[in-house]
Amino acid sequence: MNNNLLITGGAGFIGSNFINMLNHINIPEFNSIINIDKLTYAANTNNIKVNDNINYIFYKIDIGDTSAVTEILKRHNVNYIINFAAETHVDNSILNPNVFIKTNVLGTANLLTCAKQYWQNDYKNKKFIQISTDEVYGSLSEESSSKFTESSPLEPHSPYSASKTSADLIALSYYYTYKFPVLITRCSNNYGPNQHKEKLIPLIIFNALNDFPIPIYGDGMNVRDWINVRDYCDAILNVLLNGRVGEVYNVGANTEKTNIEIANTILDYLNKPKALIQYVEDRLGHDRHYGVDASKIINELGWQQTIPFEVGIINTIEYYKNIFNLN
Repeated sequence: MNNNLLITGGAGFIGSNFINMLNHINIPEFNSIINIDKLTYAANTNNIKVNDNINYIFYKIDIGDTSAVTEILKRHNVNYIINFAAETHVDNSILNPNVFIKTNVLGTANLLTCAKQYWQNDYKNKKFIQISTDEVYGSLSEESSSKFTESSPLEPHSPYSASKTSADLIALSYYYTYKFPVLITRCSNNYGPNQHKEKLIPLIIFNALNDFPIPIYGDGMNVRDWINVRDYCDAILNVLLNGRVGEVYNVGANTEKTNIEIANTILDYLNKPKALIQYVEDRLGHDRHYGVDASKIINELGWQQTIPFEVGIINTIEYYKNIFNLN
């Protein structure tokens, strides 16, 4: 059987790491890996490192282009789809929400429609994985020891998280209405290689290496759960191969850190002064605390985190040291 996997947004942060993982572990279930990416500013085809271990094909395509997406599905007889494609930077969503609505909401809806029409209600051995975020749940209280579960109410607070929430609900509506084979993963903050310099950890590393001021929003006490991107990629693959259609799976590492803790960890490792930290006016609608309960994916699918933060952050710093020294 020809099992071909379509990845959207595969030149971005998580998508490229997922493709690179597949190249290393050589999953026999897939004959070809087809990557379509619009190649916006945060995407880079150099992030993708593949060899003859997989049959990898790339097309520069917008997921909102109905005819182009349909042609790819037909040309490659696609059985599985993972939708990584998204605008993700919260600051940018505050400045220009419409870009996020266009890609994250309308683009996802178009991808779902194209897949539904191509598969023609024959969903045997088919799956559509929607890559989402823990930000759809809103913010935990500052003192909360509980975490969001898959049944927690959705309460997005930024145009970015609202666009991802909308995409999730549209995807789930296809399952409930058409029995379309949707699954959703909602993950906590990822870190690791190939992330754009606008994001917190690579930004801190870059600025520290160059002795530039390191901007920290508000009081720096916003809390995030940090997971290594390779662990998340393992979780996504597990959901793709073993997950139950129509289900949502939270993915987290139970490694909560404040933003100021992250900055201090990086500065200490690089032996840079804390004086580089510069507190700046807080971001609009800045959620105080995220954290998800990953019990479902652990108990049902047997997924486990394998990279402790203490190890992963050092590997990440060393990666960006090499990358930034080349620029």
